[in-house]
Amino acid sequence: MEEQDFNFDDNLEHDGSSNINIETAISEDFKRGAKLYNFRRPDKFSKEHLKALQDIHRDFVKHLATYMTGYLRMEVEIDVISVDQLTYEEYICSMPSHVQNIIFKLNPLSGEISMGMSPEVLSVVLDRMLGGAGMSGDLGKELTQIEELLTIKFVEKIIKILEEAWGTILPMKSEFVTLVNGYHTMPITTSGEIVTLISFEVRLGQKNFGLMNICFPYPVLETVLPKLTPQYIYQHAAVVANEIGKNETLERIKNAELEMQVILGTTNIEINDVLELKAGDVIKLDQKLNEELIACINKKKKFFVVPGVAQNRICVKIMNQYKVKE
Repeated sequence: MEEQDFNFDDNLEHDGSSNINIETAISEDFKRGAKLYNFRRPDKFSKEHLKALQDIHRDFVKHLATYMTGYLRMEVEIDVISVDQLTYEEYICSMPSHVQNIIFKLNPLSGEISMGMSPEVLSVVLDRMLGGAGMSGDLGKELTQIEELLTIKFVEKIIKILEEAWGTILPMKSEFVTLVNGYHTMPITTSGEIVTLISFEVRLGQKNFGLMNICFPYPVLETVLPKLTPQYIYQHAAVVANEIGKNETLERIKNAELEMQVILGTTNIEINDVLELKAGDVIKLDQKLNEELIACINKKKKFFVVPGVAQNRICVKIMNQYKVKE
């Protein structure tokens, strides 16, 4: 029988009697290449997606803290403390029953989003809005009709700031849906659906601490997942910042006054003729009566115009933008 050469992988163990521990080698290779998968709670958001969501909401809380500090006239600090994915059932079971649940939309994203605000935060906000010193009140009581209206007014501003933070991904329009007490009365998705939960710690003044959270069901973010990467956010944010900077600059200078002149015509004349000019003399210009005139802005030629009269005052009508003839 013809001899054959066998090449064993380095991972295979050889003992003194040339026996090969094949079972151990296969087991180790399997462990290195295998990945655990939970069919009851699959991971739909990658680490990159969660990192991008964290970056977006860090920008959101920075602007929200600035707004709340000015609006409530007290020191406010907000931090993103976690970004996790879990099932919607796990989410609502982990939330206290007396947390105010704000439901809203970020169009054109499909579906509803939930924002939870603990009574430790909301009671201080309402106390300041009603002229108080910003003290935490009864944490278990239901909101009165006036308190509900004030809460909705405050929440609408919060989701407006969130809309602006998400502008680095996609232009959005926030829409308030409803305000309910707790999470069981109006679910925003099925109990087994995967959601991403962004949790915030809110510090109001020196003594009051509370929590906020925002819950995005997977179907809401599914269409924008390809854009949920730190690289895309940073690149798109630079473009948006340039556009915003351009618009802000235009807004600031739009009321600046500029000098506008209309050239009726030009001619060349000798100095001797200028010295001999007197009343009644006629100077012939190079402009014909049926030709358009040139309007200058800050001594730069900008438009072709035609003269006229409006309300007994001489005026010009802009016809075209000035272009140098080649």
